[in-house]
Amino acid sequence: MTYTHLTTNELVMIEAYYKEGIAVSHICQSLKRSRQTIHKVITYLKAGHTAYDYYKDYKANKKRCGRRQTQLTQSEQDFIQRHLELNWSLDVVKGTYPDKIPCSMRTLYRLADRGIFKKADLPWKGKRKPNGIAEKRGKQAFRRDIRERSEIYPDFDTEFGHLEGDTIVGKHHKSAVVTLVEKQSKAIITLQTNGRKASDIEQSLNRWLSQFPKHLFKS
Repeated sequence: MTYTHLTTNELVMIEAYYKEGIAVSHICQSLKRSRQTIHKVITYLKAGHTAYDYYKDYKANKKRCGRRQTQLTQSEQDFIQRHLELNWSLDVVKGTYPDKIPCSMRTLYRLADRGIFKKADLPWKGKRKPNGIAEKRGKQAFRRDIRERSEIYPDFDTEFGHLEGDTIVGKHHKSAVVTLVEKQSKAIITLQTNGRKASDIEQSLNRWLSQFPKHLFKS
């Protein structure tokens, strides 16, 4: 039986349901998750933690799992680098000296992507696309990049008052919850909306923001 970890959206939904006093059985039915999984998160929330704390602990634990990255000794790196400077490709080095290279050809290219070898010494100079062609498909022409805020607000990375938001659509696309994260404190705010239209979300945001001084939240 396969198991998928809870997503950030699911964690925020569980926290929102918990704060609303929704029964565990209803949460299980809505998210299609086992009672044990939901109960584990709610027990964590009852201890005074947040969904963000749960996700942060999960990411920290995940870093300690899995296979470690392949490492080459310094002599092995120097051996490969000398041949790259002679205009050899990584697959030719591996094919010519299979016993001296302890990893596969694909791993060698991944090591190059990680910066272990100088890409300028590779035959393709580190460029996978011919003639400098950049991928343009799937990109929106008219949009505001979230990174522009750091240019408008010099203290964007250190000051309080900058929100990042998302909308979580509920079961059968009938309901929605707005989630906001304050960038500095990492506080998570969940807002109920009357629907999932832009006007419904705007109304919910304006109603919530009206409780605070006008310039408390800057962006």
